[in-house]
Amino acid sequence: MTENPLIRARGLRREYLAARKEPFARRARTVALDDVDLDVTAGRALGIIGESGSGKSTLIRLLLGLDRPTSGTVHVDGRPVDATASARALHWLRRETGLVFQDPYASLDPRQSVGRIVSEPLRALDIDGDHRARVAEVLAQVGLDAEAASRYPHEFSGGQRQRVALARAIAHRPRILIGDEPLSALDVTVRAQILDLLRALSRDGMTLVLVSHDIGVVQNLCEDVAVMKDGRIVEHGPTARVLHHPEHDYTKRLLAAIPVIPGR
Repeated sequence: MTENPLIRARGLRREYLAARKEPFARRARTVALDDVDLDVTAGRALGIIGESGSGKSTLIRLLLGLDRPTSGTVHVDGRPVDATASARALHWLRRETGLVFQDPYASLDPRQSVGRIVSEPLRALDIDGDHRARVAEVLAQVGLDAEAASRYPHEFSGGQRQRVALARAIAHRPRILIGDEPLSALDVTVRAQILDLLRALSRDGMTLVLVSHDIGVVQNLCEDVAVMKDGRIVEHGPTARVLHHPEHDYTKRLLAAIPVIPGR
């Protein structure tokens, strides 16, 4: 494990009670995460891969303090993350983190202008300064014109909406950017453009945590990778080592399942 990581998770377990199949029946427990340890090094990009239902999104929610673990701990920059704390008490964590969701159509409020959407974290976190100037700056950073601030989400394509979502996620200058399948709903060309934006943020020193089904994306962007199966991390290490010389049988099967074009 990394010494003094920016994010440290230890012994994370998350159980959920299933719905009763009949009145008064005992509710079964579903284990979404089971004894997960994870370190994320400052300034590096970590990819989290695995099948649907492997626990990737649950892990992200616990790291962000959006859900509380059944047991275990999360620390960000040495400070404990308490999901039961008030919104005000978690301001420090919201300042440190930004989140990009999977669906660029569902993640933006259609009733708000882009300028209002992008400046949302600035208002919510009581960040002083010229919000209009910051919105224009961050829109330019993701490749959108300043005039986009006066428009509404329905006026943009899916790729442009995801740029808006990314602008909102980094408007308050977080140290950590977390993406939960942020590229999966995009076509190939737009995906490459958003990938370039994420790569630029990583080069600028931002810590990235990226959940993805696309192993090619992780290979191109992330220095480290964690492989999840059935709520556990079965392999974790440098991307080049894990993807080219996997040790766990599940990682080997996952990589073997990637389609290969004959002759390539």
